[in-house]
Amino acid sequence: MADRQGILDNLIQRGAVRRLRRMAKAAPDTALPRLRRQRGWARNLKREIDELLHVADNRLALPAIGTQSFPRPHDADWAWRPEIWSGPLPVKGISSVATKSMLGREATLFHDCDRSELTLRQLRNTRQADLAAYGLRMDVFRFDGSYLSLAIDLPPEAAQGLMRRHLIRLETIVELEKPIEIFARLNIKNGPNTEQVVRELPLHESDVIVEFDLAYTKLNEKRVEKLWLDVIFEGPQMNQVILRDLTFSRRPRAEL
Repeated sequence: MADRQGILDNLIQRGAVRRLRRMAKAAPDTALPRLRRQRGWARNLKREIDELLHVADNRLALPAIGTQSFPRPHDADWAWRPEIWSGPLPVKGISSVATKSMLGREATLFHDCDRSELTLRQLRNTRQADLAAYGLRMDVFRFDGSYLSLAIDLPPEAAQGLMRRHLIRLETIVELEKPIEIFARLNIKNGPNTEQVVRELPLHESDVIVEFDLAYTKLNEKRVEKLWLDVIFEGPQMNQVILRDLTFSRRPRAEL
C-alpha cells in the first residue's frame, strides 16, 4: 500500500511540474485575467514550497538519529555511543532528581543531597559541529551534598575479550556555565573485585579525551563481568552542564 501511495505521489508531483512548466512557457502570451489567476496560484504554491524547504533543510542538517558514527582509533576493536546521545528516550527529562534515578536504560544519577534541586534532560543537538543526535543537560541549583556522579553502564560487548593490554578511550564534548572539575572513573567488575581507573577530563583542551590504561590494574582477564563509567562533578552548585556527546572505544596496546 505504501509503495502504491508513493507511486501516486510521484505521478501527481510530475504532473504539477509539467503544468508549471507549460504555464511559464506560455506566460508571455497568456491573457491577463488568466495570468493573474495563475500568479495567485503560483504564489500560494511557493509559500508551501518555501515552508517545506525550510523544515526539510533544518531536519536534514541535524545529526542522524541512532548514528554510531564518530572518529575512533584505526585499530579499535570496539566502539560505542550510549543511547542518551544516539536516540530519543521515552522520558526526555527528570526534575528534582532523586539519587539512583535512571534516565533511559544506561544512565543513573547518584548524589547525597537532602533536597534535590537537580534536573536532567535529553536535548536535540542542532549545531553543525555535532555528530551525536542528542545531548544531555544537567541543571544544578542549590547543592547541599558531598558528591554528584552520573553512572553509565557499558554494554556486554565492552567486557568481551577485555585484556590488560587494552586502552579504553573516552571522548566527550562538554559545555559549562561556569568552570568546574569533572572526573571520569572506569569501573571493571572481575570476580569479587572491581578495578577502578580515574582520569580528570581536560576541559581546557579543544578535544576532551582521556584513556584508561588497563596495564596498571590487577585485572583478572578470565573473570571480567561488566564495566561502567562514573562521571564525577566537583562543586556543581549553581551550574549548567551539557554533555553534547560521549563515546567509547577500545584498542589493544601496541606490542613492544
